[in-house]
Amino acid sequence: MGEIRNFRSGSHDDPPPNGRMSRRLAAIIVGDIASYSRLMQADEEGTHVRVKRIERDLIEPSIVEHHGSLVKTTGDGFIAIFDSPVEAVRCSIVIQQNLIGRNASLAKESRIEYRIGVNLGDVIVEPDDVYGDGVNIATRIEGIAEPGQVYISGAIYEQIKHKVVCGYEALGDRKVKNITDPVRIYRVLPDADAVGRTRGRRENVLIFLLGLTLLVIASGVLWYLLMQSHSPGEQAAAPPLPVPAASPTSQSAQAEPGSSTQTPQAAPAASPSTAAAPATSPSPVPTQSAMSVQEPEMVAIRGGSFAMGSNDDPTERPVHQVAIKPFAIGKYPVTVQQWNECAAAKACAFTAVGKDDAPITNASWTDAQQYAAFLAQATKKSYRLPSEAEWEYAARGGTQTKYWWGDKLQPGMAGCKDCGDAAAEQPAKVGSFKPNPFGLYDMGGGVDQWVEDCWHKTYQGAPNDGSAWSGGDCSSHVLRSGSWKNDSRYVRPSNRDGYDTNVRYPTHGFRVALSP
Repeated sequence: MGEIRNFRSGSHDDPPPNGRMSRRLAAIIVGDIASYSRLMQADEEGTHVRVKRIERDLIEPSIVEHHGSLVKTTGDGFIAIFDSPVEAVRCSIVIQQNLIGRNASLAKESRIEYRIGVNLGDVIVEPDDVYGDGVNIATRIEGIAEPGQVYISGAIYEQIKHKVVCGYEALGDRKVKNITDPVRIYRVLPDADAVGRTRGRRENVLIFLLGLTLLVIASGVLWYLLMQSHSPGEQAAAPPLPVPAASPTSQSAQAEPGSSTQTPQAAPAASPSTAAAPATSPSPVPTQSAMSVQEPEMVAIRGGSFAMGSNDDPTERPVHQVAIKPFAIGKYPVTVQQWNECAAAKACAFTAVGKDDAPITNASWTDAQQYAAFLAQATKKSYRLPSEAEWEYAARGGTQTKYWWGDKLQPGMAGCKDCGDAAAEQPAKVGSFKPNPFGLYDMGGGVDQWVEDCWHKTYQGAPNDGSAWSGGDCSSHVLRSGSWKNDSRYVRPSNRDGYDTNVRYPTHGFRVALSP
C-alpha cells in the first residue's frame, strides 16, 4: 500500500522552529471525533481501543491509498496533507462512508463519528511538522462541520467541482476565528445521486425563468397582434387563436405559411421552444418494460474442477479443490451505459458519469445487486453476481500460473499501476487489454469487481461446489480483480479482498453471471 509519513505533533499557531523553512501548496484534511469527551466518559478504554483501530484500519490506509501524508493523530482527530485536492476529498468521502458502515449496527450514542474539514492553502513544512493559515482554516471548517459530514473551502471546491463524483451544497461565506477574510464553505454530498438532485434544482430554476420570459414575450406578441387587427383605416382581421403562453411551439405549428400571424415579432417567442418544452410537457418516465435493455455480452463457461487459492497471501489459503458447474459470465465488466439504463428505469440508485464504454465505478455491493435484479426482471433471465469460486475459475482461464498469461508480468495484459502503461486517472474502456483463454476481458486490473460471497479472512470452511459462501459476517463482501490504481500483485486471479457492503468506492465495479 505504501508508507505513511508522520509529522511531529505541535501547535499550528506557534511560530516555526529555527532552521530552514519550506513552503508548499497543499490540500489539508482535518478530522475530529464528535462528542469525544462523552464517549471517553462512558467507556474510556473501549473508546480508546476503537479509535486506534479506526486509525489503523481505515484512516491511515485511506490516506496512503490517496497519496497523502499523515501529519499527526491527536487522540480525538487527525491532520493529513495531499498534493491533490481531488485525492484529499476522495479520501475524506471514503473515510466517512466507511464509518457509516461501521456504525450501522451500533446505537447512536455509541457511534464514533468524525467531522472533516478540507482546505487548500500555502503551508510551511518542516521535516517533522506543518503549520500555517491553510491548516488553521481547515481546522475552523472542521469545527463548523456536522458529525459524519465533509465540509470544504471555496478554494477546494474550485479545484474539484468537475472532477469528483459527488454533489455540493453551498453554505455561503463564514467568518472564522483568527482569519481576516470570510471563508466560502461547501458541504460535500457523497451520494452520486446528489449530483442529479443538485443539477435538477438548478435546471428547474432556469426552466422557470425561461418559462416566465416566454410568457412575457408571448403576451407582448398577442397584444401587438390585437392592436394591429383593430388599427383605424385597416381591414379588421380575425383575432388570432389563443395560444398558451408556456407552449410557443403550438403557435408556430398552427400558423399557415403566409398567414398574417407570422410576424417578425413572433420569432423570439418560438426560438427557445426546445429549451422550454421540459417545463410545459415533460416526457413520461419510461417504464422498465418499455425501455430497451442492452444485455451484457456473455461467455459460456463449461464446468470443471480447479485448485482455488494460492500460498502467496494468508487470505488465499488453504488451496483447495473446487468443482464448478456450467454458467455464463460477462465478457466485460458492466459499463456506464448499461448501468445508466438501470438508473433511467429508477431501478439503480444513481446516474453514473463517464464514457459509455468505460466500466461502472463507485458502486457498492448493494448497487451491484440492484443492477443484477433489474437485468433479471427486464430480461426474464437469471442474472446475478458470480460466486467467488466462479470468478476465479473464469479468471484463470484453465491455467494455474501466477497470472493467466504466465508467472511473470507482461505489458498489455492488464490495467494496473505498474502493468506497463503510464498511471491513469480513470480506468481504460472495457476490452482495452488482451482477453484470457476463455475470451474474457479485464479479469485482473481495470476495476475491482464485486462477487456474491460474504467476506471471510481465509478459505477455512469454504464450500467446494462453486457456490457463494454466504455464512458469517456479511457486513463486508468479497472483491476480485484489483483496479487501475493497484499494483500488479492485485491482478493475480487468486487475489481477494473484502469491503463494506453498503459503501461506494471510486475503484469498485462488477460484472454479472448467468445461471443455465
